[in-house]
Amino acid sequence: VYQVPEASAGSRGRPIVNMLPLEAGEKIQAVLPIHEFADNLYVFFATRQGVCKKTTLSDFANVRANGIRAVELDDGDGLVSVALTDGSRDIMLFGSHGKAVRFSEDEVRSMGRTARGVRGMRFGESAGEDARVVAMIMVDGDGDILTATARGYGKRTAVAEFPTKGRGTQGVIAIQTSERNGELVGAIQLTDAHDVMLISDQGTLVRTRASEISQVGRNTQGVTLIRLPEDETLVGLERLDALAEDDEDQVDTGTAGDSGATNAAPDAPPGSDPEAPPSA
Repeated sequence: VYQVPEASAGSRGRPIVNMLPLEAGEKIQAVLPIHEFADNLYVFFATRQGVCKKTTLSDFANVRANGIRAVELDDGDGLVSVALTDGSRDIMLFGSHGKAVRFSEDEVRSMGRTARGVRGMRFGESAGEDARVVAMIMVDGDGDILTATARGYGKRTAVAEFPTKGRGTQGVIAIQTSERNGELVGAIQLTDAHDVMLISDQGTLVRTRASEISQVGRNTQGVTLIRLPEDETLVGLERLDALAEDDEDQVDTGTAGDSGATNAAPDAPPGSDPEAPPSA
């Protein structure tokens, strides 16, 4: 950290390529604060194609100036999320088609840096060719999962509504995606004590209180979190600590919870189970 120059909030900062030797087309995907490279901690990776991997943190203690290989990626795949874990957590992966898998971290053994990893989430034919993992959550106790879609819709759903199953399944519905609300773009775990920051691809930024977002079941489309023009989409969301009362007048609470837009999905056809795992 001491090699990163300290500057004011309004300054442009130093180009990251002056500190890290990035190749053409390569970009920073995650930043992890590390106090020490302990043997009892792990780095957990998730990729767009649903592959996940766990590597002992101490394997990254001696990083060369030009970097070291952290995970082997298949052609066309890319890193989505990276997190630190103690080896005893539940992992949740969320797909752009609105489904989520939850499995115990015990199902993913520790591997070396150059290993490819194992299947964490599988995409069925109904998911579509463009389906991909868009978010990973390391489950931390109770609370809610906030899911958000490209058209600015979202909702809170209790963590307990997401069953823990084996890795490599197609998962269960986390939020209904459609032409109306768009594909899933992100998911975070939170409680009423948090705020949420929403950002669009045009730079629109809205901060809202988590407690003002409707809490509904998994099989729904959600409510309006942020109103967006037709040519603008939601691209990210972040959990923040709630502001103190003295700062509340500065919060843009957006449009969370608007309009009764929570719509249950239509019933599945007789004899089908949209949440069943794939056959072996």
